[in-house]
Amino acid sequence: MTCYETLFVLKPTLTDEETAAQIAKIKAILAKEGAELIATNDMGMRKLAYPVEKQSRGYYTVLLYKGEGTIINELERNLKINEEVMKFLTVKYTKDKELIQFDKLVAQANKKSAAIEARAAEAATVEATPVVETIEATPAAASTEA
Repeated sequence: MTCYETLFVLKPTLTDEETAAQIAKIKAILAKEGAELIATNDMGMRKLAYPVEKQSRGYYTVLLYKGEGTIINELERNLKINEEVMKFLTVKYTKDKELIQFDKLVAQANKKSAAIEARAAEAATVEATPVVETIEATPAAASTEA
């Protein structure tokens, strides 16, 4: 199996739910074709180097996966007909130095996603922790009567 990296840019006019649905759709194409998705790097909204379709920004996503060469034809065909995808690029890693770089990219993407999950879990525990306030009676009121 060959290692591949596909970067695609989605339109910035999509909502968060629509963006997530488009990314899931592209991942489903890879799964259907038999590719092994290794890592996903959602880079988020970024400025484009030049305007594309009158847009100056786009939502960047990188997919790192292993599969056969026939997968690329189907994936790129779907990316071309998807109106929400502005640009895409697929890179094939074959040489030893390239494969070392591929492993580094996978490690970076997994580290980033682990950090995001940890922040989400921390935020969930902070929201779930009830705030308890204790009010103590002051003994000063009892001493003034005496």
